[in-house]
Amino acid sequence: MIRLLASLLFALAGAAFVSDAVAQARQDLVLRGDAKCTRCHDENDDYPVLAIGKTKHGTLADGRTPSCVSCHGESDRHVNKPADATERPRPDRTFARNSKTPVEERNQACLSCHQGGKRTHWQMGAHASRDVACTSCHQVHTGHDKVRDRVAQADVCFACHKEQRAQIKQISTHPLDVGKMACSDCHNPHGSAGPKLLAKNSVTETCFTCHAEKRGPFLWEHQPVNEDCTNCHTPHGSNIAPLLKSRPPFLCDECHDGPHNSQAPYGNAVAGLQGGGAAPGGNPNSNAVGRACMNCHVMVHGSNSPAGAFLHH
Repeated sequence: MIRLLASLLFALAGAAFVSDAVAQARQDLVLRGDAKCTRCHDENDDYPVLAIGKTKHGTLADGRTPSCVSCHGESDRHVNKPADATERPRPDRTFARNSKTPVEERNQACLSCHQGGKRTHWQMGAHASRDVACTSCHQVHTGHDKVRDRVAQADVCFACHKEQRAQIKQISTHPLDVGKMACSDCHNPHGSAGPKLLAKNSVTETCFTCHAEKRGPFLWEHQPVNEDCTNCHTPHGSNIAPLLKSRPPFLCDECHDGPHNSQAPYGNAVAGLQGGGAAPGGNPNSNAVGRACMNCHVMVHGSNSPAGAFLHH
């Protein structure tokens, strides 16, 4: 009996020692309660996760800081592999590009904390309607999220917006490729009340945040300026400075079909010569050859001069 009791006490002491050793080995490394995950997932893993401690998601002094299960779920079957499973089941929520978790569920894990503010219009935005996941742009387990870096942000956007990538390589562009501007200066990728995910409610309002001298109000207004800057300009790039859609006077002739516009670049307009041919013996039209409307109409965005009704002054 004494030997039996001694063996039992020794076994209990050994179990307690093992339990203490396991508890000691499974201490939290970065986040509260992360020992459940970091006993396997550490910096030696195929996908290092401990760098989250360098981000705002790893600020322990902030009571809003999430834990692993806040995003990935309890994932009990992943932690404790079932005996009949040939492979370890995936976590309840995964965020990789080939994830089986629906995009809406992945995004909801983020929106449970990141709702409101600039993300108020997310559900109505183009990215949400096209099943773009938050993690398609953002990197969580890294101290350097490229999309929040002004220099690297454009490359993240251009992974999908390839036409705009080509446009910023043209002669006249906004300084995106040198980091003096970022896509998010004009666009709100999380949704907007305005068109094309613009940061403001309209194109002109967005442009005027930088180009305040074009804003007015002017005594003499140029109507296309009030309507939409893209009536004349291409915002991402053009081979015609300054970001013009086409060269004057042809750009102006799209609206101004008046006494300065003969509709024929050479000679006078005659039947059958629609803007391309020269009348026999005609002289070159000075409005279409070697001249631009801005030689006279210099205040194309608007004028405050009493004599500026034609935007001359």
